[in-house]
Amino acid sequence: MTENTTTTPGTTRSTIGFIGSGNIGAQLARLAVGRDYRVIMSNSRGPQTLQDLVGELGAGARAGTTDDAANEGDIVVVTIPLKNLDAVPVQPLAGKLVIDTCNYYPERDGQIAELDDEMTTTSEMVQDHLPGSSVVKVFNNIQFSQLTTDGSPSGTPGRRALPIAGDDSDAKQAVVELLDEFGFDAVDAGSLAEGWRFQRDTAAYGPVLDADGMREALEAAKRYADMD
Repeated sequence: MTENTTTTPGTTRSTIGFIGSGNIGAQLARLAVGRDYRVIMSNSRGPQTLQDLVGELGAGARAGTTDDAANEGDIVVVTIPLKNLDAVPVQPLAGKLVIDTCNYYPERDGQIAELDDEMTTTSEMVQDHLPGSSVVKVFNNIQFSQLTTDGSPSGTPGRRALPIAGDDSDAKQAVVELLDEFGFDAVDAGSLAEGWRFQRDTAAYGPVLDADGMREALEAAKRYADMD
């Protein structure tokens, strides 16, 4: 892993690049511009297809290519179908915090033997593709529409919590701070290898839980796995 050079969330007008601007990407961009981040939106179809979205997002947003988002983002969100992982540029993301929201849906992505055999996890695949980046898994277990409705100020009783997983402690702390800005508590599930505990078909995938409830859901996934 290269030395971490991520920009700490909250730095005035830092830039978040989005590789993928679908449901999750668009919602996260709305949260970001509402907190004075600049955003660069990209997708596989080209900047011309994103004009309506960037027009809605306002002066803090612009459309670009995937390379633009990768090169100019201080933090980069990868939020694409897993089958398209090879399209994510590698060199521009070296030394950066990469937020991975990806899930594995065989009906969309095709069968991926390493995941079917539980030899790896989705975020470990992203990290393997981006060996110089600090990958943190988050935002994959929440209904996208709830990203802009379920946040609340820090200290709110019952505040919704989202799990994170990663191998770089500094990168994870940056994501904890970003989540807090966006209105959510963070629960650390451990390394990227533990990211399976909040993938689809687990107790942590989908439900609205506070931090204590999310910890219980993550532990439940581990208990069920130990019983197999």
